[in-house]
Amino acid sequence: MFRPRVVITGLAGITPLAGTIEATWKRLVAGESGIGPITLFDASAYDSRIAGEVKNFAPEAFMPPKQARRMDRFSQFAVATAKMLLDDSGFVVTPENAFDTGVILGIGLGGLHTLETWHTKLLEAGPDRISPFMIPMLISNMGPGQVSIVTGAKGPNIVTTSACASGIHAVGTAWSEILLGRATAVISGGVEATVTPLGVAGFTALKALSTHYNDAPAKASRPFDGGRDGFVIGEGSGFVLLEELDRAKNRGAKIYAEIVGYGASADAWHMTAPREDGEGMARAMLNALREAGLPPAAITHINAHATSTHLNDITETKAIKLVFGDHAKKLKISATKSMTGHLLGAAGGIETVFTALALHEETLPGTINLEQPDPECDLDYLADGSEHVACEYAMCNSFGFGGTNASLILKKHQE
Repeated sequence: MFRPRVVITGLAGITPLAGTIEATWKRLVAGESGIGPITLFDASAYDSRIAGEVKNFAPEAFMPPKQARRMDRFSQFAVATAKMLLDDSGFVVTPENAFDTGVILGIGLGGLHTLETWHTKLLEAGPDRISPFMIPMLISNMGPGQVSIVTGAKGPNIVTTSACASGIHAVGTAWSEILLGRATAVISGGVEATVTPLGVAGFTALKALSTHYNDAPAKASRPFDGGRDGFVIGEGSGFVLLEELDRAKNRGAKIYAEIVGYGASADAWHMTAPREDGEGMARAMLNALREAGLPPAAITHINAHATSTHLNDITETKAIKLVFGDHAKKLKISATKSMTGHLLGAAGGIETVFTALALHEETLPGTINLEQPDPECDLDYLADGSEHVACEYAMCNSFGFGGTNASLILKKHQE
């Protein structure tokens, strides 16, 4: 059966490292950290007082101020990133292609800032003081909804909400929509903005956040290191433009990479903890390999989920060994959350962008803060810095609360 090929023809992102993907990639490859003290609210009473915040974001540079005021921060990020994505790709939504152009985004929590703001107003002033824009601002699907409004894309418009796997589930869903002939182009990825009082308090209550490095925030996110004590919450976005290959070629598009496999699975195990044997994570990777028609040995590089939490890093290492066997020792594994923090629903989106750039630029980002490796984390996590390596295939992993797992396989594009 004929199956169309799906390629990535545009990249964009807003991250704790920088406001554009070009600047983000430069700092990432250089091994710089985007993590610092929380400034978006007074965190002085919190056990965890650090985050990967997006600095100097000006929504008015991308939309009228009135429109910006009617969006939560995550939707502002989404609209800004979509505009940068279309600029990078050269893709134009027209009356002829609008119904074939979709927007499918991963968002974990949505408008938490909006919810907090208007709940406070409710308690202080009563129900008659609630804005009619509250609900439209906070619901997660307003991310892709606002993007469709500003771009004119009238194809499938979907939000995937699956905790930290949301972004890769979105890209995998977008890939599937093109394979099924339901779209020929899709704006996809992930976006999140939950560095808020309630967001940080909630994750702190779960004992999930780093609390030992408040005085040295750049050292706090340390995947696979023996001194790790939790993840660092972050915010931002990472989008890709997916297109059917022949249509991309016909318009002379620049092609960053091809998507060839997507896999998903469930642990069926625990609300927040992964299966300790790595079975669920391994199944997602195996499903992606099966979809791609590849043996494990074909993969050279993995952008790992690598949250810097004790159990996740050990379990992901076990899962990689289950899937790759002896080949696991030859893999080049990046833990880019060491520099960006954990962008939650946006993590899989920005890490898909990083994986595409790793193939296109033949540069694999290093992992920072890996100074004393956990004995149970004994693979090559590129602790010595970025490496120039030409890879044909790379994998990107995301795993979330509820035991939801997702893996994506990208191929270097060759004419």
